[in-house]
Amino acid sequence: MSDLVELLSTLVGFPSLCGTPNGAIIDWIEARLLAAGARVQRIPGEVPDRFSLFAIIGPEAPGGIILSAHADVVPVAGQDWSSDPFILTRRGDRLYGRGSSDMKGFLACMLDAVQRVVTHPIPLSRPLYLAISHDEELGCLGVRSLLQALSEGPDRAIQGCIVGEPTQMQVALAHKGKTAFTIACHGVAAHSANPGQGLNAITLAGSMIRAVSELQEKIKTSERPDGRFAMPFSTVQIGLVTGGTALNIVPDHCVLSAEMRLLPGYEPGPYLDWLRDAGARAVADLGGGRVEIEVTNAYPGLDMEPGGVLCATVLREAGRNHTTTIDFGTEAGLFREILSLDCVVCGPGSIDRAHKADEYITEAELEEGARFVDAIVARLR
Repeated sequence: MSDLVELLSTLVGFPSLCGTPNGAIIDWIEARLLAAGARVQRIPGEVPDRFSLFAIIGPEAPGGIILSAHADVVPVAGQDWSSDPFILTRRGDRLYGRGSSDMKGFLACMLDAVQRVVTHPIPLSRPLYLAISHDEELGCLGVRSLLQALSEGPDRAIQGCIVGEPTQMQVALAHKGKTAFTIACHGVAAHSANPGQGLNAITLAGSMIRAVSELQEKIKTSERPDGRFAMPFSTVQIGLVTGGTALNIVPDHCVLSAEMRLLPGYEPGPYLDWLRDAGARAVADLGGGRVEIEVTNAYPGLDMEPGGVLCATVLREAGRNHTTTIDFGTEAGLFREILSLDCVVCGPGSIDRAHKADEYITEAELEEGARFVDAIVARLR
């Protein structure tokens, strides 16, 4: 257990913030895996200085399992931490540090298990795959190039994928998808002493803010409720408003940054079209201007049926009797969509502690995660 905590401490010590170069932590993980005899593929991301890793331990044979984790973490700026977020700090049974729950705890369990695989007297008869991605916290960005590389490689007949996001070891088979988009409102600038000579983009944006609220009500009444989720319908909300130049200038621009969290099976297209129609009406009411809606990022939801081999295996080894759903998104939907793999989400720690000051994982949770990973690996022998 002390080795596992030390491993987590090392991982937390890399300030691998999303949206920044991640070569340092990837170099360290890659070197560790290579030293253990893994076959490692380093996959560049879509932007410079970002990398993902795909490692194979064991024989080239069908029926292997992927363990998936992301190595990036969210920023700590503006948060009131009781200790340095990038130094793993023990207080009682709690291990504090950015990413300890989300999700370097599971990543540590993955890397720790590799050491025992190579020293175990019984070799694997099926391969263990490790997928380690970047910039997951920006909308599952980094895993896309990794999955593209895998889809273009040999057909390995992989049994399935376990994404180790912090679920307190509950076995999740479903989560919502996400579509992030902007609503750019364009007007005409003018001196504020003569506002009638311009078109106020913020006024236009106000109409679109109301339209988003109306769309939410439409969604609530038109979708079939899915009681598996705490919010049993798709949601849409505006998270950021940016507009104007100065108080004495009629603003010619205002951008609303918004997102949808969509129930599995629902697509964003019809809702975005509804907003575009609302934008056309708002422009007509104002007597001019322009509204543009652009999708900036999207990833699919996950909706696996219970009863598959992977689900049964994970339930058994996690010590659970039933499956659940989660409200946050993961890379599992992309593994399912691009590689057609059975996927579950199950890992140590709690999402309720993620993205906050004094994020932590307990030593008992970390140990439970390690036992789980070891049990999954044992099934590959």
